[in-house]
Amino acid sequence: MIKLLADENLDNTIIRGLLRRNPDIDIVRVQDVGLSGEDDPIVLEWAAAEGRILLTHDVATITRYAYERLAENLAMPWVIEIPTNAPIGRVIEDLFMILECGMPKDLDGQIYYLPL
Repeated sequence: MIKLLADENLDNTIIRGLLRRNPDIDIVRVQDVGLSGEDDPIVLEWAAAEGRILLTHDVATITRYAYERLAENLAMPWVIEIPTNAPIGRVIEDLFMILECGMPKDLDGQIYYLPL
């Protein structure tokens, strides 16, 4: 099963929409695991250690840190970057397609941008 980590800036409407469609989705928020206010490299490290895909609106900085992890041969969780102006319904549909079709081992080290 694919596990998710919602960055602290992720629109909670997306989280609620995912859980409304499937309450069994394994998703936690940065705030729920004591990472609120932490720098991006710490969040990526935690996500990698926990095997969680990071969902974020932070398209400005997270990409750089993700590529730095890859360059250093560190485990890098899959990152899904979602622009803040992306249509919420479309984002939820795309995330469900990823959750239903993706395999965790195939997703490591990838950065995707939604909507697809």
